[in-house]
Amino acid sequence: MTRDRSPRRHRRRDRNALMAASLTALSLTASGCVVVHGERAVLPASTRAEAAKALERFTDAYNKADQAFDSSLDTDYVTGALGDIDRARLRAGHANNPGGNSGYVPLKLSDTKFTIPKKAGWPRWFLADTAANKGGSARWLFVFTRGSLSEPFQVAYLTLVRPDSVPEFKKDKDGWAEAVPATTAELAVPPQDLSRSYATYLKSGGSGFADGEHTSGWRRTRAKEARKPGLVTQYIDEARTDGDYAPLALRTADGGALVFFTTHHFEKETAYAGTDVPAPNDDVRALTKGEVKQSLTLEFVSNEVALDPRKGAAGDKVSMLGRIQGLTAAQGE
Repeated sequence: MTRDRSPRRHRRRDRNALMAASLTALSLTASGCVVVHGERAVLPASTRAEAAKALERFTDAYNKADQAFDSSLDTDYVTGALGDIDRARLRAGHANNPGGNSGYVPLKLSDTKFTIPKKAGWPRWFLADTAANKGGSARWLFVFTRGSLSEPFQVAYLTLVRPDSVPEFKKDKDGWAEAVPATTAELAVPPQDLSRSYATYLKSGGSGFADGEHTSGWRRTRAKEARKPGLVTQYIDEARTDGDYAPLALRTADGGALVFFTTHHFEKETAYAGTDVPAPNDDVRALTKGEVKQSLTLEFVSNEVALDPRKGAAGDKVSMLGRIQGLTAAQGE
């Protein structure tokens, strides 16, 4: 894994920026002019060195948990959508391989680029964009977040995208990025509405999303699956925006935003009389409650990353760049 290789002057700039903000708050308070509360001060989410350390700690815990199929080993370092996906995956892995994964190849990250927004309030968060020894040439995008100084940074979102899909971000003279408010009206779709809009699109279609693998392509795949002989497949898509599932957005250089968000999905397969539901694999069986007689309902959590253009920009459509979906539960009937 690559540690932060920023020049020493960058690390000094990080410390100076944080120190300057703290001294400014202190002097204003002492003068009796104004009180600056920590949760309102506009500060970088972390230093670059802190971000590198958070990524190192996460990767170490992630590898230990993966090798042992034990979610307790990385539970302090994952949350939100990734936390749900990770816990279910490891639970299934342990059920089928209680001794762990003897052939596990550790995840190794390299060529890390940190994008750290300067913002007020909590949560504070940042993006780590890395290469890896898995996933081919894809870039791994990790979003780290924490709700207070007493909490560790945890990964809420993990998506894989093509290297040419990562946009250029808007940054100030010190290299800090800009976090976009979830309620902004400047984008084609406010980040807080993106999960709901995507769920609605998957059900009914529409013109708000650009064609692609995770939009029109996924709808075509579903339509094909729903027509299998002897089997009816139903889909339910839901928005997920509460707490650690809240969307997080970074301003891009063109005025749009890169948005990370979560959706919740159900897929129910029901067999006609005299036919059988396709047999689930070992991992699905490990997460299934009840007996699969005529139907099987699969529950998924998905974390997505999208380019949300500036309102009024040419095309004005949201482009889905990546999506990682994981089975979290199943019910047989």
